[in-house]
Amino acid sequence: MTADTIGRQVVEAAEQFGSTDALIDGEVRLTFAELRHEVLTAAAAFVANGLQRGDRVAIWAPNIGEWVIAALGASSAGGVLVPLNTRFKGREAADIVSRSGASILLCVNGFLGNDYVEMLRGADIDLPDLRHIVVLRGDNPDGTVAWVDFLRDADTAGARDEATTRIASGSADDLSDIIFTSGTTGQPKGVMCTHGQTMRVFDVWSGVIGLTRSDRYLIVNPFFHTFGYKAGFVACLIRGSTIVPEPVFDVAAVLQKVATERITMLPGPPTLYLSILNFPDRESFDLSSLRLAVTGAAAVPVEMIRRMREELTFTTIVTAYGLTESTGVVSICHPDDAPATISTTSGVAIPDTEVRVVDAHGAEVERGTPGEIVCRGYHVMRGYYQDPEATAEAIDGDGWLHTGDVGVMDDRGYLAITDRTKDMFIVGGFNTYPAEIENMLLAHPSIAQVAVVGVPDARQGEVGHAFVVARPGVTVDPDEVIAWSRDRMANYKVPRAVHVLDALPTNASGKVRKFELRSG
Repeated sequence: MTADTIGRQVVEAAEQFGSTDALIDGEVRLTFAELRHEVLTAAAAFVANGLQRGDRVAIWAPNIGEWVIAALGASSAGGVLVPLNTRFKGREAADIVSRSGASILLCVNGFLGNDYVEMLRGADIDLPDLRHIVVLRGDNPDGTVAWVDFLRDADTAGARDEATTRIASGSADDLSDIIFTSGTTGQPKGVMCTHGQTMRVFDVWSGVIGLTRSDRYLIVNPFFHTFGYKAGFVACLIRGSTIVPEPVFDVAAVLQKVATERITMLPGPPTLYLSILNFPDRESFDLSSLRLAVTGAAAVPVEMIRRMREELTFTTIVTAYGLTESTGVVSICHPDDAPATISTTSGVAIPDTEVRVVDAHGAEVERGTPGEIVCRGYHVMRGYYQDPEATAEAIDGDGWLHTGDVGVMDDRGYLAITDRTKDMFIVGGFNTYPAEIENMLLAHPSIAQVAVVGVPDARQGEVGHAFVVARPGVTVDPDEVIAWSRDRMANYKVPRAVHVLDALPTNASGKVRKFELRSG
């Protein structure tokens, strides 16, 4: 049975999966019973250092074992997690620490050569609520405390008893986290979700995809993102799967980890799978343990799904759709759906929720007609932190969350994600969706990855420009790609220019930063 808070799920997992491997990170190997002990120790240390229920705890670190233990400990003690993007500069991190009112910051030092503490202190932003900076891994400068020393405070008189009491008395309605959106559409906003929402959504999600106690789950998706945190290690707690964090997506390192640890579950955005599929030395790694893939976070290329089935060992590939504001999930395919359904849709609404496709006035459109995707149900966020105006813009008076994504629903209720509303551009009066063009271009034998954006044009208003990455060992001829496209798509969809890049610019979640391509 799944608990209704994260802290109680740690206890439940220890009782249900006790001797199963829970966490593997280098030399650290913990069973679920051992993980419970480590989490209780961390929770007691937070209590001893003055953490009160509802206090915000920011975490600025890559995917490492300490992140998991610290986050679960803070959550168990009643803290509200505020994950920070590891690519943030000092001012960006300080802004969210300040706006969230975080009293404790957990970070690392030296990751990818960055001195996180110095970056934060050099931001020149006042942080009046921040009482403690705890360094999870790396050197701890003056005024900070090392994680191992912080944990010693767990032995403070009464701290463990108080932590145990908080785990037992926590409410499903308590906030579990404030996750600040990626900022690809503007200033990041803090999305508030509860323990009950998190546990219910990912109990459903992990059940639908078929995650099990025998799975070994390589979590490349960053912990600061719902896909890495909730669909990652929280889902593992629910199903008894082994958590294997990966701090940086390096293709060779990931493939080596798959081979060494016999990884069975490897989810990620399309860019992750495309990078693996197009890695020149892929055949030198034993990837035969891989069985389960879940993708989303962007329009899913049909050609990529075909190649995953034919060139890799995945027996189950599931597509899903969600956003931070929906606790990470709106819709999901089922493993027994037809391959064509999984390749071309993102499934149906999760149980006890609703999804519609609507026009600009909020009226539901006919099935098969593009419109904005809206959803309603227990998974819709509580709102944006300290931003009632933005909350009212996102959630209408009837409780519908307006996603800003364009989609089409078929007669079965299956949802196909067409694009972001903001990414659509208009060529000579025709609505043009980049994801549709990208899917078609991925069938070109020389193209490994592609992103299409609209750029101003004096005659047509806007036209499409394609930015492509070549497959290994081949070159891309822009003129040939344009000619190839003219034979396969309506004229208004044909890219007017093709730019060849070594790599597409992405954020740490694997989403292509199209605004960088537009700005040239």
